[in-house]
Amino acid sequence: MADAETRSEARLFSLARSVITGWALLGGVVTLAVVVVQTASVVTGIFGAPVPGDFELTELGIAVAVFAFLPYCQLTDANVTADIFTSGLGKRTQSALVLLSSVIALVFAILMAWRTWLGAENQFDYDYQTAILQIRIGYAFIAIVISLILLTVAAIITIVESYQGVVTRSQNVITDGP
Repeated sequence: MADAETRSEARLFSLARSVITGWALLGGVVTLAVVVVQTASVVTGIFGAPVPGDFELTELGIAVAVFAFLPYCQLTDANVTADIFTSGLGKRTQSALVLLSSVIALVFAILMAWRTWLGAENQFDYDYQTAILQIRIGYAFIAIVISLILLTVAAIITIVESYQGVVTRSQNVITDGP
């Protein structure tokens, strides 16, 4: 029974990893689109006809892209860390710190998803739009909320994995000695 649960959990985590990776790649596509728009605006600007609303597209696109990368960074342990302070610690202590940071990331992600969702509701309630292209800003908020939900999933995965690392290393200390 436990083996079936483990396989089911592994499949679920694998699916989540694929979705998170795909979302990060989509963030990369958005970043490339922003670069294309900016390049086109500069080139056409030479002839006196820059792309209208290029600043608005850049602002929204980069905001969405940055948030799209957060779940992938959490999942792959690519966040900024202060390894200089932890490199001398034992593996079990390092695993415990990773567990702690994953719990903090989970709390952060849940709090931010909740508050950003409320912000998105306000954006739609008051019909906030960009000045030139009249793009509803709430649409960017929706993509950001999805990113924060995926960050929550990534944090849960890293909590489970780091907890397993702490337990495994604790068992190794008990059986192998200090």
